[in-house]
Amino acid sequence: MFLHGYLSSKEAFTAQTEYFSRYFRVIALDFLGFGQSPPLSSAFSVSDYAEWTQAVLQNLGVEKPHIIAHSFGCRVAVKMASLGANFDKIVLTGPAGIIEKRGFSYAWKVKSYRIVKKFAPKFAEKRFGSAEYRTLSPIMKESYKKIVNEDLRSDARKIVNPTLIIEGENDRTTPLSQAKIYADCLQNGQLKTMSGGHFAFVENPVLFNLIVEEFLYE
Repeated sequence: MFLHGYLSSKEAFTAQTEYFSRYFRVIALDFLGFGQSPPLSSAFSVSDYAEWTQAVLQNLGVEKPHIIAHSFGCRVAVKMASLGANFDKIVLTGPAGIIEKRGFSYAWKVKSYRIVKKFAPKFAEKRFGSAEYRTLSPIMKESYKKIVNEDLRSDARKIVNPTLIIEGENDRTTPLSQAKIYADCLQNGQLKTMSGGHFAFVENPVLFNLIVEEFLYE
């Protein structure tokens, strides 16, 4: 089962779904609010997305799937596994969900945003926040804030499944430092790097697929 990243869709995994469908039943879904799925009617947290995904698995009659997740999809996979989802092996690539220590500049930006928002909320929404955040609808913005402000270390520590993290050496979105923290939290985890950035599995699909295949057949 493939779980895509934020502002992405199941099509990001096209090279993987085409390859692994030769050997497995493949399921790739669009999370609510993305791709061909309906928009959110309320602001979802990571736990809400985990609950929704678990319901999809149950409706499809899927038991003990291998999971391959990217970025935001890793948040959902980690949350589900920590809650006892019946997964087999888990592959996380460019995993999001670790909040590293934030410096003075970040704190100053947050304070400035809150001050400006009191007097000019529309300007604050346009001026502050990431480009990704500014493209979102009001409901998606509330969901985004719930998602990015949750650190999943404690959830990762509960996972007993064999888990492989594949990290792009040039990933600037979820850097290697975060992947290492995840790997240290996992009870049965390993970390491998490969050439590429945050979408290393798209940039170098053959190598990525071979690494995953080797792990699944270990």
